[in-house]
Amino acid sequence: MGFKFQINDDVKFNHNMDLLTKADNYKPELHITKVKAKSIVELNEDPTKLEGVGIKRIGGINDLSTMKLTRDDQVIIDMGEHCVGKFNLHLSHIGSPMDSPLALKIKFAEMPNELTYKSEDYDGWLSKAWIQEEVVHLDQLPADLNLTRRYAFRYVQISVIDTSPKWQVMLSEPYATITSSVSSLEGKWPDFHDDELNEIYKVGVKTLHDCMQDVFEDGPKRDRRLWLGDLRLQALANYSTFDNQALVKRCLYLFGAMTATDGRISANVFTNQEYVPDDTFMYDYSLFFITTLADFEDQHNDMELLSDLYPVAKKQWEVMEGFISEEGMVKPPKEYTVFVDWSTKFDKSTATQAITIYAIKKLIKLATQMDDPVVNHYQELCNQLVSYAKSELFDEDQGLFISGDQREVNIASQVWMVLADVLDVQESKEVMQKALATLFPVKGIATPYMYHHIDEALFKSGLSDEAIKLMKGYWGKMIDLGADTYWEAFEPENPDYSPYGSPIVNSYCHAWSCTPVYLLKKYFNLK
Repeated sequence: MGFKFQINDDVKFNHNMDLLTKADNYKPELHITKVKAKSIVELNEDPTKLEGVGIKRIGGINDLSTMKLTRDDQVIIDMGEHCVGKFNLHLSHIGSPMDSPLALKIKFAEMPNELTYKSEDYDGWLSKAWIQEEVVHLDQLPADLNLTRRYAFRYVQISVIDTSPKWQVMLSEPYATITSSVSSLEGKWPDFHDDELNEIYKVGVKTLHDCMQDVFEDGPKRDRRLWLGDLRLQALANYSTFDNQALVKRCLYLFGAMTATDGRISANVFTNQEYVPDDTFMYDYSLFFITTLADFEDQHNDMELLSDLYPVAKKQWEVMEGFISEEGMVKPPKEYTVFVDWSTKFDKSTATQAITIYAIKKLIKLATQMDDPVVNHYQELCNQLVSYAKSELFDEDQGLFISGDQREVNIASQVWMVLADVLDVQESKEVMQKALATLFPVKGIATPYMYHHIDEALFKSGLSDEAIKLMKGYWGKMIDLGADTYWEAFEPENPDYSPYGSPIVNSYCHAWSCTPVYLLKKYFNLK
C-alpha cells in the first residue's frame, strides 16, 4: 500500500460557511521581521553530495558592495539563518552609462547542495515550478529589487547573465522580510543539561516557527499546504512550545468545513487564495482528524470546538468502519492510500490495524465527553480490533507483530501497536526491546514522520536511553550535515535520498520533522 497520486475529478465537496467563518475568525496576523544577510560564501569540498557539500566564508556582507560583477560572475549570500519570506537587494552600476539591461539569475536554497543541481536537468514527478529561482531584467540602475514571491531559503546565489562590456553591476544591502504567525522563542529554551539535545530542541522550534504561517504549512518551500498528518504532529509540538491555540482551531475548522459530500475529509487543503480541499484521500490521515481534535481537547477542553467538529470526526469513523471485517481485521480498499511513511519497502497492513485502534480509542474519549450513547458500540469495535491484533497479528514465537501475507516483521508494525496500547506496559516494552535487537539500526524508513513514531514508542516503553540515542543519531545527524531546520525526508544511510527524483525539490524545512520538541518536553526528565 504505497502512496498513490490521486486525481478524482468527480468528487464534490461541501462548504459549511459557518465553520469557514469560524476558521477565518482565527486567522493570524503574521509577524514580520527583517533579517539582514550575514556573509558571502562559496561551496567547497565535494559539491555533488549533500554529505560532501561544504560552505566556506569568503567575506563579510559589507564586502559585497565592493564587488564589480559582469557576465558569468556569481556570488552566494548567506542569510545566516533559515528564512521564510521575501528577498530584497539594492543594485547600482559602475562604468559607462547603461547601454543594455541587466539580466540576473537568482537561486534560493535551504541547503547548499541545492545549488549544485541545474533546474534544466530535473526530471522528477513533482512540478519544476517548485524550483526556487528567478530570472530578473532591470532596465535602469540604481534600483531596489523587491521580489514579490515568498521563498524558503538560507542561501541566495546571484549569477550575472549579462551587463555589457562597458559597465558592471554592484550589489548591496541584501535582506529578507520573514513571516510567521508566532514570534521567536529565542532565550526561552529549556535546558536538558546536554548540549546536543539543547541544539536538537532549538532546531525543532525553528522548524515549527517557520512552518507556522497563515495555517500550519507542511513546508514553506513546498507544498505550502495544510496536511492532516503534518497538522497532528505540528499541533503536539505547538502545545509544548508556542501553544498557539487559535492556529490549531483554524486548521481544524478548515478541514471540518470542506468535507466531500459523503462526509470524507480530504488529506490536505489549499489556502493560498480561496479555500480548496484537495481530491486526495488517505486512510490514516482521515483518522488523524479524530486524534488531532482529541489531542486539542486534552490540552484545552474547548466544548464549542468539540460540539462543532465532533459530528465530522464521527463521520470519518463511520466511513472507515465499513473496512472492518467481522473478525476485526482492517482492510481499506485499494483506492485508499495508507501513508505511514514515504517508503514503500515494507508492508503497512498491521500498522494500519494499529492506527485504527489508536484512532478509535481517541474517538471513545470524544464520544464520552459528548455523552454520545454510541460510545458502547465504539468500545465493542475497539475490543474486536484489539482481539484480532493479538490473536492473528502477534507472533508468540518471535514476540513481535507480523504484517501481510508474507508475515513480514517490520518496525512500523511494532511501533504503532505500542502507541495504540494493544499490549500492556511490560509486553510493549518487551516488543520494543526485541525490535531493538532485530530491527535496529532502522533501515528503509524515509521520513522523520515515521522516525517520530519510532522514537515515541521507545520513550513510551520506558526505553529513554535508546530513544535519546536514536534522536541524536537521526535528527542530530541532520544538524551535523548543516541543517538549521529539519527536513521532510532523510535516510541516514543515504543522505541524498529524495522521494521526488531529485533533492532540488526536497523540502529542508518540514513541519512533521519538528517533534523532538514535543518528545523532549513530554518524556525527558528535566532535573
